[in-house]
Amino acid sequence: MPLIIICGTPVSGKTFRTNELKDFFINKHKKKVEIVSEDEAIAKLGYDKNSTYLDSQKEKRIRGYLKSEVLRLIGKDHVVILDGSNYIKGYRYELYCASKASKSTQCTVYTIRNHDEAWEANLKREQDANTENQLVDKDSSINSMPYTEEVFNALTLLRFEEPNSNNRWDSPLFTVQPSDELNLDDIYKVLFEKKPPPPNMSTQNAPLTATNFLYELDKVTQSISKQILDAKQLNMDGEVKFPEYPGCILEAGYTQFVNPQKLLRLRRQFLTYAKMNHSNEDTSKIGRYYIQYLNKTLTD
Repeated sequence: MPLIIICGTPVSGKTFRTNELKDFFINKHKKKVEIVSEDEAIAKLGYDKNSTYLDSQKEKRIRGYLKSEVLRLIGKDHVVILDGSNYIKGYRYELYCASKASKSTQCTVYTIRNHDEAWEANLKREQDANTENQLVDKDSSINSMPYTEEVFNALTLLRFEEPNSNNRWDSPLFTVQPSDELNLDDIYKVLFEKKPPPPNMSTQNAPLTATNFLYELDKVTQSISKQILDAKQLNMDGEVKFPEYPGCILEAGYTQFVNPQKLLRLRRQFLTYAKMNHSNEDTSKIGRYYIQYLNKTLTD
């Protein structure tokens, strides 16, 4: 019946904590535990981890599959643990609404790790994968697949929406680093010794478009920036056109002001601005806004 949402950046110990919780509830409290795993869902649907996080449609399917599995299990008399990045706060809110509607208790376990340490551990995964015996069963190495640098940085620095204990959907929040001991007894108390919040109108699911805004923002701006850099590399001094956005162009001659460092800086500024001012707008407008922004700022 209770739901535990595991949330964290890449290689921060999410699956380790999931297994720790499973052992605790089974061995100490004789509870049945069901794990809904993001990595296993990716493999089941025939994807690989890195391509999934670079494809919004694949990622939507994964989130939909995970949510349906949670909804299927949450009303039963056992502990459900959702093991995944769960980096979108709107998605965590949807799950909160689902557990509230089913009169279930819930908590969030947030695994954190120093960025550089996590990256080094990720590189070690790659080294281990390169030397691993080829006869190892595929399913046993799902969680050890290394992240590419692009995906690792995106999930760590750009897309991740950190849980906040002030948000009712993230609370109670248990934050844990690799060297910390997880307070298992307190987790048991909030799940089994407290009453779940009563369902009401606020538990209706939030629009999916809002939950995917940051992902679409990152994807679209990266694509446009790449097209501009490609045009510069080809020494194109005229207008840069964007087939996906008819009528939108980068003004003639502006590619001379472009270099990767400047474009990255402007893109980051736009991301910050867009997160603060446009998070509820149609994601189809992101590209047009970004091109307009570059036309105004590239020559500064």
